[in-house]
Amino acid sequence: MGHSFVLLYICLWTLTCSLLLHASSDGLLRIGLKKKHLDVETLNAAKSARKVITHMQKNGLHRSLADSDVDIVSLKNYMDAQYFGEIGIGTPPQNFTVIFDTGSSNLWVPSSKCYFSIACYFHHRYKASSSTTYTKNGESCEITYGSGAISGFFSQDHIQVGDLTIKDQVFIETTRESSLTFILAKFDGILGLGFPEISVGGCPPLWYSMVEQDLIDNKVFSFWLNRDADSTNGGEIVFGGVDPRHFKGEHTYVPVTREGYWQFNMGDFLIDGQSTGYCAEGCAAIVDSGTSLLAGPTTIVAQINHAIGAEGVVSMECKEVVKQYGELILELLIAQTRPDEVCSKVGLCIFDGARYVSAGIDSVVDKQKEEDLSLNQDLLCTACEMAVVWIENQLRGNKTKERILAYANELCERLPSPNGESTVSCDLIASMPNISFTIANKTFSLSPEEYVLKVDQGYASVCISGFMGFDMPAPRGPLWILGDVFMGAYHTVFDFGNKRMGFAKAV
Repeated sequence: MGHSFVLLYICLWTLTCSLLLHASSDGLLRIGLKKKHLDVETLNAAKSARKVITHMQKNGLHRSLADSDVDIVSLKNYMDAQYFGEIGIGTPPQNFTVIFDTGSSNLWVPSSKCYFSIACYFHHRYKASSSTTYTKNGESCEITYGSGAISGFFSQDHIQVGDLTIKDQVFIETTRESSLTFILAKFDGILGLGFPEISVGGCPPLWYSMVEQDLIDNKVFSFWLNRDADSTNGGEIVFGGVDPRHFKGEHTYVPVTREGYWQFNMGDFLIDGQSTGYCAEGCAAIVDSGTSLLAGPTTIVAQINHAIGAEGVVSMECKEVVKQYGELILELLIAQTRPDEVCSKVGLCIFDGARYVSAGIDSVVDKQKEEDLSLNQDLLCTACEMAVVWIENQLRGNKTKERILAYANELCERLPSPNGESTVSCDLIASMPNISFTIANKTFSLSPEEYVLKVDQGYASVCISGFMGFDMPAPRGPLWILGDVFMGAYHTVFDFGNKRMGFAKAV
């Protein structure tokens, strides 16, 4: 595969960044206007915009983009996989590109004292001795992301974000970045926008400091991600308000159910308008601007991949379970056996009354052999759990036994690759189904054009499914992660003043 395709694969589970949009010297943001003849369509658009602004004013969200308490940060889009922007640290400001990440809460950039990590030499490094506002801290720290780990020490300095200067913000100078992702990344560091509960070292997130220092009046920030990778405008973040130019209609709001990540309760999940039944009773979900794709339980992602024709790694364990136990699983479900007890009844899992645990295997062989057997048993148990969900789903459609088992076998072939990603045929995008989420009793749909990432490779193109398998264990899981694929389709408001999130169709 080409270099850009490899880069995209590496970056799919990482975070994103941006360039600053500076106002003029008198504090006003000036936008050039063009004269246009009035017509019916223009008048209707004006009426719609007026309704939007009225709604925003009622909800306390609207601020003029030239107001002093609103800060706009423009974003750069790299292949729809990374959105990054620029901040300044210190006095005078040292510039860094960072990902504005709602899935973490710390700010970090490479340190001039980073000597042993190659990634640091490919990016800008913060030099404390060059800043007149630097304050030493020195406490060591470490953060592990899905894409790798960083370690370093805390420091304190002024941070410039757009036209705002946050004074004495605690951040991390990294001295080690242990991942190929950080070497190839277009960004220098990460700026976390999650809640204080997940902040390493208890450091206040940047938005918290903005409020404490009275830099923004309205306690919100909002994202617009432009999914046109060829556009010079990659999107924007607005601190202290929203930009009505980048969405239509009204936002649908849901309360934050658990602080730390931006977590909420999501309802039923649909493929081409048909319920999967998986989240009918509700699922936890988080909105994460630092995740490129849309991640969810492997069981459901396999169903999506089957529906859109995505191809991943064939799971022999899965196919073996369907072959040997498929009919028995079907019979147990028809006999009204509780789905969460089926795998224990066929002997592949032990059900302890609340969850599955793998069946113990007594062995007289050496320890390594015992560990290998135990791992294999875990895989069989997991495969059985997935097969139960798939077969139960097909039973609701009154399908024949042969068709149900064939369907489960096909899904085994659509399981994601070990890294979670799967490819699709670019020629079939127009015929792929819509994938929908239910949020606050409203349906939020993604079209194939919105959930497939297309990467040009000279005379050919490679298309990647926007869905990847990710299994968060209980009690926090199962968990959906709505990353850039979702946020690109829906303008998102993070209202930390009212502990809620809002979604509206992006334009």
